[in-house]
Amino acid sequence: MPGPVLSRSAPPPRSRGGTSICSVPPSAVLPPPPGRRLACWVARGAACEVPRVRASLRRTLRGWGVAFPCVEMLLLVGTELLSNAVRHAGAEGGRPRVTVVLAGGRLRLDVADGDPRLPHFARGAVPGAGLGVDADAEGGRGLAIVSFLVEEAGGELAAFRAATGKVVRVHVPIA
Repeated sequence: MPGPVLSRSAPPPRSRGGTSICSVPPSAVLPPPPGRRLACWVARGAACEVPRVRASLRRTLRGWGVAFPCVEMLLLVGTELLSNAVRHAGAEGGRPRVTVVLAGGRLRLDVADGDPRLPHFARGAVPGAGLGVDADAEGGRGLAIVSFLVEEAGGELAAFRAATGKVVRVHVPIA
């Protein structure tokens, strides 16, 4: 099976034995314009896919020369968003897709799934004042942390409906 990353700017990460990350057919992703880097993974909608995508994302970001603090923040954010896509979209959500694009000093991370329900982000979380979520709630802390980390990095977090579900998008500047 070919490596899971499509990119003209970075070599594909090595595949680890029986990895179940599916590669995206070349016709499904347009090549990036000159000066841009693009990588995309499609997971099989199972929790065991999250560590594999995370490892591939780490190798790709490091290969692109993204600074360590930004890589670590993006790994945490990407892991949370992909975990949510697997957990909440479930079988009807299809195969979650993670796409990362580096261009013009900014990095965009998209996590897409087939579920049209948009997530609820906690806004206004400030250091020392909690995350803006109910302390007794079963969930919501992960997205609150994502929102806080992205805001602290000077980035933006958004979610929107797509033709086949939704996309949660993170834009962050990189140094």
